[in-house]
Amino acid sequence: MKLNKLNSAIVVATVLCTPLEAATWSDTFIGYRYGSEFSEPGNAQDIGKNIVQLSHASGYSLGQNYFNLDVLKSGSEDPANGSSDGATEFYLVYRHQLHLGKVFAKDLGFGPIKEVALTAGFDLNTKNSAFAPRKRFLAVGPTLKFDVPGFLDLSLYYANESNHCGLAFCTHNDIDFDPYYQINLAWGLPFETAGLPMKFQGFTNYNGKKGTDYFNNETKPEHLLRTSLMLDVGQLMMNKKNTLWAGVGYEYWHNKYGNHGKPGVDTRAPFINAEWHF
Repeated sequence: MKLNKLNSAIVVATVLCTPLEAATWSDTFIGYRYGSEFSEPGNAQDIGKNIVQLSHASGYSLGQNYFNLDVLKSGSEDPANGSSDGATEFYLVYRHQLHLGKVFAKDLGFGPIKEVALTAGFDLNTKNSAFAPRKRFLAVGPTLKFDVPGFLDLSLYYANESNHCGLAFCTHNDIDFDPYYQINLAWGLPFETAGLPMKFQGFTNYNGKKGTDYFNNETKPEHLLRTSLMLDVGQLMMNKKNTLWAGVGYEYWHNKYGNHGKPGVDTRAPFINAEWHF
């Protein structure tokens, strides 16, 4: 799929997935994460990153929406192009779930599954590093929604991706990867222990191979896990539930972006995490 076709598909998917009625519930927050052991392919150094997050989830009569924007500011170990200052990356995610049981007015639950959905969405990114990536990712596929407190969703996506390499020695500066599959598990599970209100949240993606990269090297399967354990500080200190959360998290990323056999392709990074919901 060519880049212009993928961009057109993203626009169409956005229009088709946007509900025409008011939300029945919503949750919006500004978050912050910091860790000093992140990595980037081709860079052997640990990288400190300050990450500001804007996230929104909402539901309507036939489904739900999810939007997330991460602004990632690297330390000087990961410099911006032509600068000694750290690079800045913007990473946007949008997903829409159409709940098929609601569409067809039929109970599609079975066993531990309470609903079956069709999910579609996209990722966009840009970063002012020398590599200058411009990811354009489109995904569509079924989702199984488990009957648990909070949520637990398992999805299988057909994925298509294009990107950019700004390095002069790249064989391809603009590339359309082969279509691939992605298995996604996302969760947000509230619980209480020793009288403390907490939640365990996160997601994990497993991506299949997507053909050759910018240097005609074969890509390998990629696995990303990002999870955190959070305490409802707002409820404890101000009696305001789901307002201020704080906790710790961990990111594991194997074969980052499908790269392998070079420095910086595997991340094992603990981080601190905070969220202000409004």
